[in-house]
Amino acid sequence: MQKKISKLPFNGTPEQAAKLQAVIEECKNDKSRLMHVMQQAQAIYGYLPIEVQAMIAEGMDVPLEKVYGVATFYAQFALYPKGKYNISVCIGTACYVKGSQELLDKICEKLGIAPGECTEDGKFSVEECRCIGACGLAPVFTINEDVYGKVTPDQLDDILAKYN
Repeated sequence: MQKKISKLPFNGTPEQAAKLQAVIEECKNDKSRLMHVMQQAQAIYGYLPIEVQAMIAEGMDVPLEKVYGVATFYAQFALYPKGKYNISVCIGTACYVKGSQELLDKICEKLGIAPGECTEDGKFSVEECRCIGACGLAPVFTINEDVYGKVTPDQLDDILAKYN
C-alpha cells in the first residue's frame, strides 16, 4: 500500500499548541489518558498530523509509534485535514451494488485526490464510509450535511459546482 502524504502543510498556531500543552500537562502522569489527550488534540487541530502526534508522544512520554498506532487503529482519528466541504461516499453493500465505487472513483478523479486526502486549496476532502442509513436512496454520498441519493456519475459536475 502506498503511503499517503498530505498535500497541505501543517499550520498549527501557538494558541493551539498552548491548548494541547495544557491538556498534556493535566494528563502526563497517567498514560492511560493517552486516548483522551489524542481526542482533545483532534478537537483542537481538527486532525492528528505527525507534528501533533510527536508533541503528544513527547509530552506523555510514550513512543511516537504508540500514538501513531492508536491514531491509525481507531476510525475516530483523522491523520489528514478535512476540506471545507467533506465528501463522504457510502460504500456499504446497497450503495456498492448500485455503483458507489464508480461515484467515488469519479469524484476522486475530478478533484485529483484519493480517499482520505484533501485538495491543495483545502476546499474538498473525500472519504469512504460504511452505511449512512439511506439504503433506499443508493448510491448515496454526503457533502458536509447535504445528502445526495440515486446519483449517477454524470450528475457530479452539477453537484460539485454548488460548492465552488
